[in-house]
Amino acid sequence: MCSLNRQSRIDDPGATSLDLATVKSLFPCLHQQVHGNPLVYLDSAATTQKPISVLEAMDGYYRENCSNIHRGLHALSERATAKYEQVRNKVAALLRAPDPREVIFTRGTTESINLVARTIGRERVGSGDEVLISAMEHHSNIVPWQMLCEEQGATLRVIPCSDEGDLILDELVDLISEKTRIVSIGHVSNAIGTVNDVKQIIQAAREMGALTVVDAAQSVPHMNIDVEDLGCDFLAFSGHKVYGPTGSGVLWGRLDLLESMKPWQGGGDMIRTVSFEKTTYAEVPLKFEAGTPDIAAVIGLGAALDFVKEIGLDAIYAHEKDLLDDAVAKLDQVSGVRIVGRPAHRASSISFVLDGVHPHDVGTILDQKGVAVRAGHHCAMPLMKHFGLPATIRASFGVYSESDDVDSLVEAIDEVKGIFR
Repeated sequence: MCSLNRQSRIDDPGATSLDLATVKSLFPCLHQQVHGNPLVYLDSAATTQKPISVLEAMDGYYRENCSNIHRGLHALSERATAKYEQVRNKVAALLRAPDPREVIFTRGTTESINLVARTIGRERVGSGDEVLISAMEHHSNIVPWQMLCEEQGATLRVIPCSDEGDLILDELVDLISEKTRIVSIGHVSNAIGTVNDVKQIIQAAREMGALTVVDAAQSVPHMNIDVEDLGCDFLAFSGHKVYGPTGSGVLWGRLDLLESMKPWQGGGDMIRTVSFEKTTYAEVPLKFEAGTPDIAAVIGLGAALDFVKEIGLDAIYAHEKDLLDDAVAKLDQVSGVRIVGRPAHRASSISFVLDGVHPHDVGTILDQKGVAVRAGHHCAMPLMKHFGLPATIRASFGVYSESDDVDSLVEAIDEVKGIFR
């Protein structure tokens, strides 16, 4: 990958500005036309585009090192295994995790949360117990806990959300008790971009002896994460939201907890010995990685993390913050547009509605102008219900996004207004 030119920001010596032309040139998918218009991609919260280095890493595996991992004694298998396992070290470094063995590869955040719910969740949650989530969770951090509570006879409790789009943390005192066994919270709302004070929630949970899970799908791509500083027990994220391929994801967990947990799937690679009388299991992390994984996707994730490291998360955060501020200011000037949620801290995403036009219609017309946004409930139906809306239009940013993209969005919205005038 070519070296990226970074310059110090005058107003923040700890961050850097990006050479956007160079960054954008590394993403082949962005250089196309849609319906005769240059593509303006504002759907990075759903999935990020992939840099050339990720595509080349995956292609290189299939072209040169295609083999199964952990099992072969030949050169291809040894090379593939080495590349795959190197990614565990890269993830541990990204999360400031003390031990690479704490990194479990999954298909994404959804599978990671389900893994926790179906293993230690079943062990820790019983009849009369409680699991706590928040009102702004993605369905992937609601449904697994609902299923667990229904199965175990437990109660699902919810931290409410204000009309501004912030969690009402004053209610933690009443919501977290000795009955609370698990607290699972999204770090950043995928629907409205709220950055939650997960550290405060984790501290309150730990004081009551509850396990804590952080859904970091929308925070890992945008800001530095330190699992030791957060104090959580588990953290999950998806590779495809951090410039990596789909089908790749991570569950990080404290080593002592992972070692105490039973496997959740059986098959190859997670065993030590098998007989018809008894099976013994491999050590962590392989205990939780049954079967042949998506090897190319994990290698691609490693290349994505290298890409992020070279740019620097401080630079990414600063760049996206400037874009968010710009987008809020410009959308506020468009008559008929109402931004949904005014949280104290926001990252990556803005949701809005346009008076008199259904969000799906807005999204469809914007697409005809080459502007890709997400329109719908964003897998956060309870949050949409809180705001009294069936759906919103969501614009979300990545490292390759620029101010011109915001201008294109505003111009396209004006055209939508003209159609429905």
